[in-house]
Amino acid sequence: MTRAEIEREVLAWIAEGVDAKPADDRFDALALALFHLQWERGAAYRRLCAALGRDPRDVRHWRDVPAVPTGAFKEARLAIFPPSATVRTFRTSGSSTSARGALELDDLALYDASLEATFRAFVCPEEWIRFAVLAPSAADAPDSSLSYMFSRAVARMGAPASRFLVGAHGWDPDAAIAELDSVREPLALVGTAFAFVHLLDRLAERGQTLALPAGTRVMETGGFKGRSRELTRDELHGAIEAKLGVPRARIVNQYGMCELASQFYEPTLRSGAATDVKFIPPWVRTRAVDPATGEDVEPGQRGVLVHWDLANVGSVLAVQTSDLGELAGGGFRVFGRLRGAEARGCSLAADALLEPR
Repeated sequence: MTRAEIEREVLAWIAEGVDAKPADDRFDALALALFHLQWERGAAYRRLCAALGRDPRDVRHWRDVPAVPTGAFKEARLAIFPPSATVRTFRTSGSSTSARGALELDDLALYDASLEATFRAFVCPEEWIRFAVLAPSAADAPDSSLSYMFSRAVARMGAPASRFLVGAHGWDPDAAIAELDSVREPLALVGTAFAFVHLLDRLAERGQTLALPAGTRVMETGGFKGRSRELTRDELHGAIEAKLGVPRARIVNQYGMCELASQFYEPTLRSGAATDVKFIPPWVRTRAVDPATGEDVEPGQRGVLVHWDLANVGSVLAVQTSDLGELAGGGFRVFGRLRGAEARGCSLAADALLEPR
């Protein structure tokens, strides 16, 4: 199959929505075609495959497609097209002394389709809703995949009163609180987990609670460990419920990575019950593997999460994370980073802008 043919097939599958049949044969055929394409056009990926003793003759199932560790995105260019064709680059966070991983895109159609299909299904099933975003916009953080996601969601699903409450140079927590306190319609309040911690801490300092309108939903992302202090998921969601008036059954955690085109959500709003299991879209496969052997761990055991994302046409299909997780209920749970792994990339870049001006 040509790249154009693969992309048409994947776009058609995404257009069927998150409730489309997982269709293992369909996934396998597309994954193998995509692996052949990426092996042929990606010199860095081809070298990695050679080091692992894999080439298209040995790969007969999607599970055999070699996964690229996230750290490799800092060491090599993994895009399968010329640099001159790049239209967007998303980067992981980094300091002046550390390299930053990069996902380069020469076309946004698949990225946008996957983003919108899952965001709408799990956060905003309504045609339009007012957004309040605790993160900078894509204009203020152009290399942040998280900011791009929020900006795309606001553009496609946001009511005119939608606002980004964090700018290029930080934010004013008191102004954000005043904005939220003035809202009289259902709201999509979205942002990084520690943006919510900053907001909740400021409310506590003021001795104040908010009662956001009925129908409001919260989406938080990025994990629970940051520079200032650590919260468990239950602690954060409990504090959001207590301080903002949003029940736990309307709080969704999203799991995403700069290196992937697709994201994973808890189906809390769809089911009406809080859950920590992330939904896997039909065009993605996820395994939990032993980091030493690369073999699946036993059911109920924890392993390193590896994702095969068909929307990643322009780079690599399979990405090995540094996240510890387990498969459960048709999805997966995340238990944090492996010891010694780097802090979550994409969200911490946004968190750096949360210091008050």
